[in-house]
Amino acid sequence: MAKKTNKPAEAQVLPKGYVPSMKKQYKEEIVPALMKQFSYTTVMQVPKLVKITVNEGVGDATQDRKMVEEAAAELSIIVGQKAVITSSRKDISNFKLRKGMPIGAKVTLRNVKMYEFLERLIRVALPRIRDFNGISEKMDGQGNYTLGIKEQIIFPEVDIDKNPRIHGLEITFVTTARTDEEAHALLKEFGLPFKKHNN
Repeated sequence: MAKKTNKPAEAQVLPKGYVPSMKKQYKEEIVPALMKQFSYTTVMQVPKLVKITVNEGVGDATQDRKMVEEAAAELSIIVGQKAVITSSRKDISNFKLRKGMPIGAKVTLRNVKMYEFLERLIRVALPRIRDFNGISEKMDGQGNYTLGIKEQIIFPEVDIDKNPRIHGLEITFVTTARTDEEAHALLKEFGLPFKKHNN
């Protein structure tokens, strides 16, 4: 049994030829299911998940840069890849923001890291939301989907004793789907728990 470590996943060496279970699921189950559902004539038409971006905004960051650095370090642990600090693009006097001021953290996941994060999100994090009854079905009109998380502490990697501040996260799933319907079907097949409608 592998020794448990608190290091981000990026620091752990993966075995040669390792394929994430979600990637296997895509090839073996999701592709055939979507080909049947949408009557695709070739595998190339089946939409793919290209990347997942995770944004964490820190509202009080304008007063304290250390808070942004802590948020970036925490986000790196959650996703298993180093997060970058994001800065304000313009001056907004109402929010005491100056152009170039650090306001949050962001990370873009692809390939292995993307699939591993997706699996942890679906199987571990989302079920920890209190009174959880599914996620909104609203797509962006271009085949992508953004999920808002109110509290980052649903991820077990977060040590609330070390960093007691609660932050929200925005998780965006970017796909090659041409329509929202196809993107929804793809993400549903992966196991994203969309709200059920009672007809």
